[in-house]
Amino acid sequence: MNRLADFLWREREALVGYVRRRIDDAADQDAEDIVQDVIVNLFDRADPTVPVQNLAAYIYRALRNRIIDRFRRRRETVALTDAAAASGENPLRDAEKGEMLDLVFEAMDELRAEEKAVILATEFEGRPFKDLAADWGVPLGTLLARKSRALDKIRKRLTGQFNDS
Repeated sequence: MNRLADFLWREREALVGYVRRRIDDAADQDAEDIVQDVIVNLFDRADPTVPVQNLAAYIYRALRNRIIDRFRRRRETVALTDAAAASGENPLRDAEKGEMLDLVFEAMDELRAEEKAVILATEFEGRPFKDLAADWGVPLGTLLARKSRALDKIRKRLTGQFNDS
Protein backbone atom coordinates (compact mmCIF):
# COMPACT_ATOMS: atom_id res chain seq x y z
CA MET A 1 0.00 0.00 0.00
CA ASN A 2 2.84 2.40 0.75
CA ARG A 3 4.33 1.69 -2.67
CA LEU A 4 0.97 2.52 -4.28
CA ALA A 5 0.52 5.71 -2.25
CA ASP A 6 4.07 6.86 -3.12
CA PHE A 7 3.50 6.14 -6.81
CA LEU A 8 0.19 8.02 -6.85
CA TRP A 9 1.70 10.98 -5.00
CA ARG A 10 4.57 11.26 -7.49
CA GLU A 11 2.67 10.46 -10.68
CA ARG A 12 -0.76 12.02 -10.12
CA GLU A 13 -0.23 14.93 -12.52
CA ALA A 14 1.25 12.63 -15.15
CA LEU A 15 -1.77 10.30 -14.87
CA VAL A 16 -4.20 13.19 -15.27
CA GLY A 17 -2.17 14.48 -18.24
CA TYR A 18 -2.25 11.03 -19.82
CA VAL A 19 -6.06 11.01 -19.65
CA ARG A 20 -6.36 14.61 -20.94
CA ARG A 21 -4.22 13.83 -23.99
CA ARG A 22 -6.45 10.91 -24.95
CA ILE A 23 -9.80 12.59 -24.47
CA ASP A 24 -10.17 15.63 -26.70
CA ASP A 25 -13.26 17.04 -25.07
CA ALA A 26 -12.31 16.21 -21.48
CA ALA A 27 -12.53 18.99 -18.99
CA ASP A 28 -9.97 18.99 -16.20
CA GLN A 29 -12.59 17.57 -13.86
CA ASP A 30 -13.35 14.65 -16.23
CA ALA A 31 -9.70 13.62 -16.33
CA GLU A 32 -9.44 13.91 -12.55
CA ASP A 33 -12.59 11.82 -12.14
CA ILE A 34 -11.28 9.06 -14.39
CA VAL A 35 -7.99 8.91 -12.49
CA GLN A 36 -9.80 8.84 -9.15
CA ASP A 37 -12.12 6.04 -10.35
CA VAL A 38 -9.14 3.94 -11.35
CA ILE A 39 -7.42 4.59 -8.02
CA VAL A 40 -10.54 3.67 -6.06
CA ASN A 41 -10.93 0.47 -8.08
CA LEU A 42 -7.29 -0.34 -7.45
CA PHE A 43 -7.85 -0.06 -3.70
CA ASP A 44 -11.02 -2.17 -4.00
CA ARG A 45 -9.31 -4.97 -5.90
CA ALA A 46 -10.49 -8.48 -5.11
CA ASP A 47 -7.19 -9.64 -3.56
CA PRO A 48 -5.04 -6.80 -2.24
CA THR A 49 -2.49 -9.24 -0.80
CA VAL A 50 -1.28 -10.21 -4.27
CA PRO A 51 1.19 -7.52 -5.34
CA VAL A 52 1.07 -5.95 -8.76
CA GLN A 53 4.35 -6.62 -10.55
CA ASN A 54 4.50 -3.44 -12.62
CA LEU A 55 2.35 -0.87 -10.85
CA ALA A 56 2.78 1.87 -13.46
CA ALA A 57 1.81 -0.44 -16.33
CA TYR A 58 -1.18 -1.71 -14.36
CA ILE A 59 -2.48 1.80 -13.64
CA TYR A 60 -1.91 3.09 -17.18
CA ARG A 61 -3.69 0.02 -18.60
CA ALA A 62 -6.61 0.62 -16.21
CA LEU A 63 -6.76 4.28 -17.29
CA ARG A 64 -6.71 3.25 -20.95
CA ASN A 65 -9.56 0.78 -20.34
CA ARG A 66 -11.59 3.43 -18.51
CA ILE A 67 -11.10 5.88 -21.40
CA ILE A 68 -12.25 3.20 -23.87
CA ASP A 69 -15.33 2.54 -21.70
CA ARG A 70 -16.09 6.25 -21.72
CA PHE A 71 -15.93 6.37 -25.53
CA ARG A 72 -18.15 3.30 -25.83
CA ARG A 73 -20.79 4.79 -23.53
CA ARG A 74 -20.74 8.07 -25.43
CA ARG A 75 -20.95 6.31 -28.80
CA GLU A 76 -23.95 4.25 -27.60
CA THR A 77 -25.67 7.39 -26.31
CA VAL A 78 -24.98 9.28 -29.53
CA ALA A 79 -26.22 6.31 -31.57
CA LEU A 80 -29.50 6.23 -29.62
CA THR A 81 -29.95 9.98 -29.98
CA ASP A 82 -29.19 9.84 -33.71
CA ALA A 83 -31.60 6.95 -34.21
CA ALA A 84 -34.35 8.85 -32.41
CA ALA A 85 -33.64 12.00 -34.44
CA ALA A 86 -33.60 10.07 -37.72
CA SER A 87 -36.96 8.51 -36.91
CA GLY A 88 -38.39 11.94 -36.13
CA GLU A 89 -38.82 11.05 -32.46
CA ASN A 90 -37.77 13.27 -29.62
CA PRO A 91 -37.84 11.28 -26.37
CA LEU A 92 -37.63 14.36 -24.17
CA ARG A 93 -40.44 16.12 -26.02
CA ASP A 94 -42.52 12.92 -25.92
CA ALA A 95 -41.99 12.62 -22.18
CA GLU A 96 -42.95 16.25 -21.66
CA LYS A 97 -46.09 15.75 -23.75
CA GLY A 98 -46.98 12.70 -21.67
CA GLU A 99 -46.52 14.62 -18.43
CA MET A 100 -48.59 17.52 -19.78
CA LEU A 101 -51.39 15.17 -20.83
CA ASP A 102 -51.39 13.63 -17.36
CA LEU A 103 -51.78 17.10 -15.86
CA VAL A 104 -54.58 17.94 -18.30
CA PHE A 105 -56.46 14.74 -17.45
CA GLU A 106 -56.03 15.43 -13.73
CA ALA A 107 -57.50 18.88 -14.29
CA MET A 108 -60.32 17.38 -16.36
CA ASP A 109 -61.23 15.06 -13.49
CA GLU A 110 -62.24 18.17 -11.54
CA LEU A 111 -64.67 19.37 -14.25
CA ARG A 112 -68.40 18.85 -14.17
CA ALA A 113 -69.56 15.90 -16.26
CA GLU A 114 -71.10 18.12 -18.98
CA GLU A 115 -67.92 20.18 -19.34
CA LYS A 116 -65.74 17.10 -19.47
CA ALA A 117 -67.95 15.48 -22.11
CA VAL A 118 -67.72 18.54 -24.38
CA ILE A 119 -63.91 18.62 -24.09
CA LEU A 120 -63.56 14.90 -24.80
CA ALA A 121 -65.96 15.00 -27.75
CA THR A 122 -64.52 18.08 -29.44
CA GLU A 123 -60.80 17.86 -28.62
CA PHE A 124 -60.14 14.13 -28.45
CA GLU A 125 -62.83 12.68 -30.72
CA GLY A 126 -62.86 15.62 -33.16
CA ARG A 127 -66.63 15.87 -33.27
CA PRO A 128 -68.14 19.17 -34.48
CA PHE A 129 -70.37 21.24 -32.17
CA LYS A 130 -73.29 21.03 -34.60
CA ASP A 131 -73.35 17.23 -34.43
CA LEU A 132 -73.03 17.27 -30.64
CA ALA A 133 -75.91 19.75 -30.31
CA ALA A 134 -78.12 17.53 -32.48
CA ASP A 135 -77.10 14.27 -30.76
CA TRP A 136 -77.35 15.60 -27.20
CA GLY A 137 -80.34 17.87 -27.68
CA VAL A 138 -78.45 20.83 -26.23
CA PRO A 139 -78.30 24.30 -27.83
CA LEU A 140 -75.06 25.09 -29.67
CA GLY A 141 -74.43 28.19 -27.50
CA THR A 142 -74.66 26.09 -24.33
CA LEU A 143 -72.02 23.67 -25.63
CA LEU A 144 -69.72 26.55 -26.58
CA ALA A 145 -70.13 28.07 -23.11
CA ARG A 146 -69.44 24.73 -21.40
CA LYS A 147 -66.28 24.24 -23.40
CA SER A 148 -65.13 27.79 -22.70
CA ARG A 149 -65.68 27.38 -18.94
CA ALA A 150 -63.97 23.99 -18.98
CA LEU A 151 -60.91 25.33 -20.80
CA ASP A 152 -60.68 28.25 -18.37
CA LYS A 153 -60.73 25.83 -15.41
CA ILE A 154 -58.07 23.62 -17.00
CA ARG A 155 -55.91 26.63 -17.85
CA LYS A 156 -56.15 27.97 -14.28
CA ARG A 157 -55.31 24.57 -12.85
CA LEU A 158 -52.29 24.16 -15.13
CA THR A 159 -50.93 27.67 -14.57
CA GLY A 160 -51.38 27.15 -10.83
CA GLN A 161 -49.52 23.85 -11.19
CA PHE A 162 -46.58 25.56 -12.91
CA ASN A 163 -46.56 28.55 -10.56
CA ASP A 164 -46.36 26.25 -7.54
CA SER A 165 -43.28 24.41 -8.91
